[in-house]
Amino acid sequence: MSTKNIMIVGVGGQGSVLASKLLGHLLTSQNFDVKVSEVHGMSQRGGSVVTYVKYGDKVYSPVVEKGEADFIVSFEILETARWLEYLKPDGQIVTSTQQLDPMPVLTGVMTYPENLLEKIKATGVKVDALDCLKLAEQAGSSKAVNLVLLGRLSHYFNDIKPEAWQQAIEACVPPKFLDLNKKAFELGKNS
Repeated sequence: MSTKNIMIVGVGGQGSVLASKLLGHLLTSQNFDVKVSEVHGMSQRGGSVVTYVKYGDKVYSPVVEKGEADFIVSFEILETARWLEYLKPDGQIVTSTQQLDPMPVLTGVMTYPENLLEKIKATGVKVDALDCLKLAEQAGSSKAVNLVLLGRLSHYFNDIKPEAWQQAIEACVPPKFLDLNKKAFELGKNS
């Protein structure tokens, strides 16, 4: 199998590290060679965060270059736009429609771009967008957006059994948050 590349992009504090850890665990359990690399930027201050998850028969580098991502999983629509050039021509975007104002918008230097999702779709890329924040809140916590996104992403991994996803969640999520996160995953999967 050739190497597959997943980018998880968002803003610091949204749960991208747990999402990448869970994906890494899942793919390792399926006997793939897996490399996970976290690039934090200004994550502690709400800045852009990107995580690379690469898997296949043999993975030599953890980094995804421009035009190599099979999937971009995005917590926030502006981050989707920021990393769009990393997507392969036939790649898939799975994104939350949430909008978080970056520092230049908060300080009034810039305004949040209008109709950004429509502009992204107009480029011709495949976009699967849903209101992950609403579904996470329905599951019981706004912090469960990461599991909603992974639930949605699971649609594109038909060869991985649902039980494997559940085992990865159980292995990576603290027990006291397990039910909430399983519910968030199912809401994302079934939306």
